[in-house]
Amino acid sequence: MSKQVTRRDFVKIATMSAAAAYAGPSIAQPGSANEKLNIAIVGVGGQGAYSYENVRRENIVAIADVDSVRAGRPLERMKPEQRFTDYRRMLDKLQNDIDAVVVATPDHSHFHPAYMAMDLGKHLYLEKPMAHTVWEIRKLTELAAHKGVATQLGMQRHTKDNMHRVSELIRAGAIGDVTEVHSWVSSERGMYPRLTEPQTVPDTLDYDLWLGPVESKPYDSKITPYGWRFWWDFGTGESGNWGCHILDIPFDALGLDYPTHASATGPEPHPEMTPTALHSVFEFPAKGDRKALTLHWYQAEGGPKILMDHGLSSKGNNNLFIGTKGMLLCGFDQRTLLQQNAEGKWETKLNQNDAMGFDVPEKTIPDSPGFHNEWLEACKGGSTPPTCHFGYSGPLSETVILANAAYRSQSSFDWDYKTMTCANAPAAQSYIEPTFKKGWELG
Repeated sequence: MSKQVTRRDFVKIATMSAAAAYAGPSIAQPGSANEKLNIAIVGVGGQGAYSYENVRRENIVAIADVDSVRAGRPLERMKPEQRFTDYRRMLDKLQNDIDAVVVATPDHSHFHPAYMAMDLGKHLYLEKPMAHTVWEIRKLTELAAHKGVATQLGMQRHTKDNMHRVSELIRAGAIGDVTEVHSWVSSERGMYPRLTEPQTVPDTLDYDLWLGPVESKPYDSKITPYGWRFWWDFGTGESGNWGCHILDIPFDALGLDYPTHASATGPEPHPEMTPTALHSVFEFPAKGDRKALTLHWYQAEGGPKILMDHGLSSKGNNNLFIGTKGMLLCGFDQRTLLQQNAEGKWETKLNQNDAMGFDVPEKTIPDSPGFHNEWLEACKGGSTPPTCHFGYSGPLSETVILANAAYRSQSSFDWDYKTMTCANAPAAQSYIEPTFKKGWELG
């Protein structure tokens, strides 16, 4: 059974004072769309700096970062009383002064600040993947719905014009009923070994706080601040790194949510390091007008074998839709519709906006005001939810992370999303829910 997360858990985690006790929702709603939001940021180095630049026209009232050097200029611009190392103290001290929170930390430390911020009724922008495990993602998705806060997961490519056009083609039946989707990241990154010589933690880094809910590990400058992505304790490999971006295309085009079956194969899993290759398979049941379909997710340098089988290129592409009337090959910025001729050879029928014997569907998906702007407008009471709100991006993130659970356990199982159970696959089940170190436990 899943553990029940309560506000009391976070009081215990943060070792907060009695004054921090929270008695109910307090969703901030500025008076008008022109009124600036008070935003706090957790993690402003790396990707966090990108979000900082996109929201800094609002009022940045506080920044928390465990590394004062990597935090750089954004932290330097803040007054001393607005600078924090521990986000828990920041949210505790300023909870009545914050409208919204941006979280841009490593994968293993997404859950705690995101949950704490929403539990305080704050709107949330969170980097992908949503969290480190399926259980954490589900809890964040449920809390966002319960609190009614504006959420956005950092899948900024969702606003690209080409991705909108791909969704319109698929929804218009350009290739008939979609029966298979092959999605991939062309990468061999993984198996990222530690340095062999012991290292001293920099004075400017609170390494224990960087570890957060993870058991103590030796400091390694190849892992902190970036190589963590390829270590299971901290990251989710290329599946978590790219999966949310790439699977966003079929999830949006086909209205996918939760699979009912999952499996994965690949090189023998390493207990600590993420792989250089994998192939996971998901079955999605029929829903509405959409037929049941199979989704393949690969980490494969050069793309999956099916591309070679059809004489197709992976360059600039990351998704191949296969339908009853043709195929659609696409990436973030390009698309090609293919149909078979009388000889069974594949012919290009539509490339970008040049139609060749095909009626291009009418544009139905509106242009975005900007990925961060979608969220900021929703925080200010706008009627349109951000396009990657947790109701949409939660099931997508769960699928991405479920791929890792299937791969690490080398399992094939029926997935009951309602109970978050892997039928007859205890090895896979062991990766669904996290184990937090002492002092960070929940429930």
